[in-house]
Amino acid sequence: MSKPTATAAATDRAPATDRERTARKAGLASFIGTTVEWYDFYIYSTASALVLGKVFFGGGGETTGALEAFGSLWLGFLARPIGGIVFGHLGDRIGRKKTLVTTLLMMGIATTLIGLLPGYDEVGVAAPIALVLLRMVQGIAVGGEWGGAVLIASEHAPKEKALSFGAFAQQGSPAGSILATGMFALLTQLPDDDFDAWGWRVPFLFSAVMVVIGLVVRLKVEESPEFARLRDEKRVAKVPLRELITGHPGSLALGVLASSIGIAATYFITTFVLSWSTDSLGMERSTMLNVLLVYSVLQFITQPFGVVLAARFGPRRTVAALLGLNFALVPVMYACVSTTQPVVVGLGISLLGITGAMNYAILAGLLAAAFPISVRYTGISLSYQLCSALIGGTAPLVGEWLLHSTGGSIVPVVIYQMVLVAVSLVCSLALLGRSRTA
Repeated sequence: MSKPTATAAATDRAPATDRERTARKAGLASFIGTTVEWYDFYIYSTASALVLGKVFFGGGGETTGALEAFGSLWLGFLARPIGGIVFGHLGDRIGRKKTLVTTLLMMGIATTLIGLLPGYDEVGVAAPIALVLLRMVQGIAVGGEWGGAVLIASEHAPKEKALSFGAFAQQGSPAGSILATGMFALLTQLPDDDFDAWGWRVPFLFSAVMVVIGLVVRLKVEESPEFARLRDEKRVAKVPLRELITGHPGSLALGVLASSIGIAATYFITTFVLSWSTDSLGMERSTMLNVLLVYSVLQFITQPFGVVLAARFGPRRTVAALLGLNFALVPVMYACVSTTQPVVVGLGISLLGITGAMNYAILAGLLAAAFPISVRYTGISLSYQLCSALIGGTAPLVGEWLLHSTGGSIVPVVIYQMVLVAVSLVCSLALLGRSRTA
């Protein structure tokens, strides 16, 4: 066995305070990087609910345009497993840091280019084709980003704090949502014609600035000490995907299903509910965006309490309590939204969303603990991204289809979302039974 390099050995000998300082730096970089990535991903979701159908799919009616826009949204999710496989392989072979820099650049370039695309009226069918291609690049980028961001934080942390530090990456989701929703909330103050013509493009173009900030922070982070040790000991997997599928198929399947509501919930709320409330229920776009902005802030504040509760009561009890409560609150949220009263709508969304968000904070550490380090990047990335493609990304599309195929009834959507919560609960508990976090 080869001797550890100076970097890995120094990490082992470093005083606890130095290791904790390095871990916090890695956690901050993870948070900032994922904030940029999720901002880019979420602005597409918001735009698809508000305007992309009209701008890029102008050949059909309003309902057809909405379905086509949500279809393009889903294609980004469909591309995410590709990113998980490609960048999971690279992350498990050459390291977490280099992979994360690449994914951030890919996302920023694709998002900025979407803001520059001509619409259907200018170039016809070339417009939706270009949009879909760039959306798929977004999907590949975020598919490789999330797993690496979780690991660069959790693998720098002391073992007993790995679950808590994994939550740094999870905070990027509500932070990105705050920025995305806040940006659109401001821009919807424009006259509708101006918003449809150019206002919606501003959040996409702003991505270029955010990517530069993310790169500056991320380039200063050291490689994960756990991966550095694995590489130094020449125990890196030759083909991580093959080793994952042949050696850990049960954990992979459970990881996919355990992630169901953690991923889908965001898109039920920020995309499907946004579209349903503004199109079918007649709420003002700006009003609903302000409601979602307040919810995103509450999510950001309350989400970390999930790992606090898990540390106090144990992951198993915490996950069971949070998802059990979430299951009961699904119909409550839709009943509140149907009132179209902004305060009541916000209350319903927040009650459901906060319980889901606290469980989402635990999800990263739960998945990371389910796989050995040699295939960990590939394992958590593929679990999360397969779920995104098959379940999370289809949530708005399935919701919209259920709504229109049943004459506008919201009941099938409620049932579908409750089923996803139940699946997540059962599979999360099963996965915890296999992992070292239970």
